Amino acid sequence: MQNYKIINYFKLVKFSHTIFAMPFAFIGFFLAIKFFNLNFNYKILLFIIIDMIFARNAAMAFNRYIDKNIDKKNPRTANREIPKGIITSKNAMAFVIINVILFIVTTYFINSLTFYLSPIAIFTILFYSYTKRFTWFSHIILGIGLGLAPIGAFLSVSGYFNILPVILSLAVVFWVSGFDIIYSLQDYEFDKANNLKSIPVFLGKKGALNLSVFFHLISISLIFIFGVLSGLHLLFWIGAFIFFLIIVYQHLLVKPNDLSKINIAFFTTNGIASVILSIFTIADFYWQFNLI
Repeated sequence: MQNYKIINYFKLVKFSHTIFAMPFAFIGFFLAIKFFNLNFNYKILLFIIIDMIFARNAAMAFNRYIDKNIDKKNPRTANREIPKGIITSKNAMAFVIINVILFIVTTYFINSLTFYLSPIAIFTILFYSYTKRFTWFSHIILGIGLGLAPIGAFLSVSGYFNILPVILSLAVVFWVSGFDIIYSLQDYEFDKANNLKSIPVFLGKKGALNLSVFFHLISISLIFIFGVLSGLHLLFWIGAFIFFLIIVYQHLLVKPNDLSKINIAFFTTNGIASVILSIFTIADFYWQFNLI
């Protein structure tokens, strides 16, 4: 008997993981307000939040739909909703289509630029699901998908491109790519046996962790560059330093021969890091304390 409870779809798309990119979208939103000296717009903020949810739902449900046969063979993922029959493939795809349509329709009510760019954004986040079949760098594609959040939010408010949200988005790209490499270590043996592409399969566990460190160093450097070019103050730098410490802690948790704390490194630390950076950055836009 099919179960149509909403909670099953929340589990399907890992709704709680929206917290990874959402805080950076908030930074993009408030950055545009600060940069162009605009009034706070509740309606645009609401549309951004809703669009982030629709995009996340579409991306994750599509990933689960595309990977259903792979997930069924993988002991780690065999209990997911589609392999277990909790949600049918047909219903999962219907859920994807509904969220894609709602995403594009919502952008229409933001501004014309976001509406015209919305198909590119939705294609990017859906395309990720295919990449592990033909490229080692699927992690970077995922990073690009989530990295669209600050740019998208900035454009939603301003309707114009600017280098600052681009730098922040690049920071997100390398941050997400780095922690996705760590997360994919769990499937190293399975991916290798099934000819699936990933950085751990390509470089080995130790090499993958080293590349993850490198990506995170780039991410942190870009966040610092963003702070300098934005002329931010003490609160931002406190948040950026805490973000840096959390990333360091994340890497201390995971070793090539000990992957037992991956879930803590992936879910807990990254969620906390993004929220803290967002809170301190937005606060700095309004309460400016000098470093000296």
